[in-house]
Order: sequence, then structure tokens, then C-alpha cells
Amino acid sequence: MKRLTLAAAFAGLALLGACATSTPYQPAAGTERGYSEQRIEENRYQVQFAGNSLTDRKTVETYLLYRAAELTKQNGYDHFRVVRRDTDANTKLVGDSAFYDPFYDHFFLNYRYFGPRAAYFRDPYRRFYPGPSYVSRFGYYDPFWGGPAEYREQTSYLASAEIYMGKGPKPDDVAYFDASQVIFNLTGSIVRPDA
Repeated sequence: MKRLTLAAAFAGLALLGACATSTPYQPAAGTERGYSEQRIEENRYQVQFAGNSLTDRKTVETYLLYRAAELTKQNGYDHFRVVRRDTDANTKLVGDSAFYDPFYDHFFLNYRYFGPRAAYFRDPYRRFYPGPSYVSRFGYYDPFWGGPAEYREQTSYLASAEIYMGKGPKPDDVAYFDASQVIFNLTGSIVRPDA
């Protein structure tokens, strides 16, 4: 029995560790995170890369540029021009408390009395600790009490670009990228998912 508990604990830690990593360079098929593209014309695409809250802005934009170069080579072109480029930040506040659970708000629908005179409500977890079975409305299980003590910001980024692909040597303009050079220079910074 002790081995089973230990194995379950290790499995939980492994699952938690897998969730606590930045978004790797992967297609977004089946998930919201990763790269995706949509063909607009024969040589024009809308490309985007979405990262989780552990993926910084620079990484998201690097993966977007790498995907644009990769897509250019896959379609038989030599260079691409970034027509429009944008990076959106999605910031939200999350509770930063060890005891906070966003799916459990300490609110029970098992009130003894209803309406404005309901001064007490029944505590369904009475059997787990000594004390009265009815707790004051402003006590430990109050529905308006028990949220997180502190909050922190969590930001995730979504980078998108519209690219126009071309053949032959790259024009002398900063908006154009040589697809082979981009792939060669960025390959070392690309983290792919574990197989």
C-alpha cells in the first residue's frame, strides 16, 4: 500500500512538472498553444504562434519568425516579406495562495435557514473536525471569505504576422527575410516537444 501511495505521488509530481514548462515549438493542433497558419493566397499566409504564461515574448516572436521561414521553404520559395506583424499580451490576475482553489469558493448551498434571517448555515464537513455543526455566516466557511491573500499577474503572448513569399534573391529591404538564413540562425534557439 505504501508503494502505491509513493508511486501515485511521483506520478503527480511528473504531471505537475510537465505542466510547468514553456510552450515548445509545435503545431497548435488539438491545443491552443503552438503555431498555426492560414493560406490567404498562393504565396501569402497568415502565421501565428501562441505561448502559455511561461513562454516569454521574445520566444513567441522567435518561433513565429522560424515558422514563417519554415513555411516559405516548404512551399518552394526562397524569401518572405513581413507585411503586417503584431504581438498581443493577455494578462490576468491569479490567486497566489497555497490554500486558494479557484474551483472551490467556500460556499455551501446547504443553508439551515434561507432569506435575510439566515444567521447560520450547516457545515457539511463537521465530521472532520470538532466544533459546532453550524458556523456563523461570517465565520470560516463564509461565502465572501477565503479567497487568495495575494494576487499575481500572469501574461501569455500571441504573435501573428502576414507574410508574402517570393523566389530568387532577397530584395535589399529590412522587411524581407531569407528563409534559409532565418532557419540556419534560429535553429539553436528552437525547443521542440519531447517525443
